[in-house]
Amino acid sequence: MAGLISPAARDILESWLKHLSALGGVAENTIEAYRHDLAGFFAFMGNHHGGAIGLEPLKSVTTSDMRSWMAHERDRGVAARSLARQLSAVKSFFRWFAERDGFEPTAVLATRSPKFQKKLPRPLAKDAAKAMINTVETQRPKDWIAARDVAVLTLLYGCGLRISEALGLKGKDAPLPDVLRITGKGGKDRIVPVLDAAKTAVARYLKALPYEIAPDEALFRGARGGALSARIIAKSMENARMQLGLPATATPHAMRHSFATHLLEAGGDLRAIQELLGHASLSTTQAYTAVDTARLMEIYAKAHPRGQDLRSR
Repeated sequence: MAGLISPAARDILESWLKHLSALGGVAENTIEAYRHDLAGFFAFMGNHHGGAIGLEPLKSVTTSDMRSWMAHERDRGVAARSLARQLSAVKSFFRWFAERDGFEPTAVLATRSPKFQKKLPRPLAKDAAKAMINTVETQRPKDWIAARDVAVLTLLYGCGLRISEALGLKGKDAPLPDVLRITGKGGKDRIVPVLDAAKTAVARYLKALPYEIAPDEALFRGARGGALSARIIAKSMENARMQLGLPATATPHAMRHSFATHLLEAGGDLRAIQELLGHASLSTTQAYTAVDTARLMEIYAKAHPRGQDLRSR
C-alpha cells in the first residue's frame, strides 16, 4: 500500500488529521479510523491509475473513479454500513482539502452513500445494567482497578456520557461537581448533572488510586499509570456479560443507551434527554430510546394539554 501513496499525499492526510485533532471533540479512535479509511482510498486510486497517487490526481478524482472505488470495496466484502462510514471520511477530507487548495470536489461530494438499515440500539434492562456495574467490580484483582471500572460505568449509565467523554475527564474535574460541562461530538458543549452515585464512585476510585494526577492529566488511569483506554473498559464489560449471560450488545455504549431509555421510561422529557445526550437532532434521541409506542403515547398524553381527553378515549 505504501508504494501507491506519494509522500505529498501522506503529508496532506496527516495535515488534515492534525487539523481535526486541533479542533477537539474528535476521539483518537476516530482519528485512527479516518487515517485507515483515507489511506485505503489513496492506495486504491494509486493502483487504479497505475502509479503513486499525488495531490494533482486527487484534485481530479472523477465520478467514475468514485464508482470504481465503491465497487472495489463491495467486492472485498465491505458491508454497506462500513462503506458508508468510509465514504463519509473521504468526503470530510475532500471538503477540507478543496477549501485549502481551491478546487471543485463535486465528483466526490456528490457520491451517494450506500443504503443500509440502521440498527436500533439495544439498551440493557435496569436489573442488567446494575448487575453489569456490580459484576465488573468482582472481576478485578486490584481494588483500585475495580473501583475505576465501576466509576467509569457509573458515569456512562448515571450521566449518559460517551465512553470517550468519560475517559476525557481530567484531574481538574475531580472531585466531581454537581454539573459537568462536557464537550461532545463536533465540539458541542452541554451541561450534564452529576448524580451522587457517580460522585461517590469517582471519589472511591481516587481514594484507592496509587498514582498522582496532575490537573491536566487523564482522570482515569490504566494499570501502569497511563491514560485508560476504552478497549480496557470494553474488555471488562465483555467478561462481565459472559458471566451474566448477556448478549454481545452489552457494550459501554449500551450503558449510555440504557441511561436514555430508562430516563424516558420514568417520564423524562424527550427534549431534555436530547440535551443531556448532546444530540443535534431529536430524531436521533428517539431512535436512541427503546420505549415502545404505547409508552410513548402515555408520555405524550401526560404532557399534552388535552392529555386527560386522550387517555379517556
